[in-house]
Amino acid sequence: METIPGKPAKRQFLCTLCILLTCIFISSPANAESWFEKGLKFLSGSGENGSQAGPTTNEVSRAFKQALRIGAEDVVAQLGQKDGFNADPNVHIPLPEKFKVVKSTLNKSGLSFLIDDLELKLNRAAEKATPEAKALFIEAIRNMTFEDAMQIYKGPADSATKYFQGRMSDPLAEKMQPIVENSLSRVGAIQSYDRVMDKYQSMPFVPDVKANLTGYVTQKGMEGIFYYMAEEEAAIRKDPAKQTTELLKRVFGSR
Repeated sequence: METIPGKPAKRQFLCTLCILLTCIFISSPANAESWFEKGLKFLSGSGENGSQAGPTTNEVSRAFKQALRIGAEDVVAQLGQKDGFNADPNVHIPLPEKFKVVKSTLNKSGLSFLIDDLELKLNRAAEKATPEAKALFIEAIRNMTFEDAMQIYKGPADSATKYFQGRMSDPLAEKMQPIVENSLSRVGAIQSYDRVMDKYQSMPFVPDVKANLTGYVTQKGMEGIFYYMAEEEAAIRKDPAKQTTELLKRVFGSR
């Protein structure tokens, strides 16, 4: 019988293919799916040995920390400037709820400018304090564990922000309070508050009103920071324009 060139090589290839298919079909459904997925990745060049291999777990962890640093810096720059809080309806700090009666009383007496001045200075205090919070966030990001970073990476678009809110709110507030207290004094908010309360309490039959301005501005300032941290986090995940480093493009662009 005449030998067909290339026939032995073809027969060897078919035998090898049969053995491979047999191994796949006798595997469990879950394993078969796993092999199929791995095969697709390999054929498309996106597997472990492919030229377009996906990000490693270490890269994911580093990328998330890098993204959060970028987000914190952007938020601090935005909110830590004049009118960063005051002119932004999303984070503007209103007077405390209990001050409604004070505002109503002073408005009737033509003294609304006093209450408006106090509200402005509460926002100014938050604007002054925000840059000081940058180092606190950077420290928290640096101390984030690998497991934390991976859990955040796999979570929803605001998972990092929720991580900070859940784990950092109390210690962050404790560290920010003296900063806010100092800022309230520097912008004249304490003096403005005293003027408001002097006028209010000089009027007959008004209910007693007290407010912890430091605690209030600290809480509202943190809410503003977290609000825009969530915005930044979501943008970095899905907006290529926000992926400003090669590492971020590699990790977030591959999702």
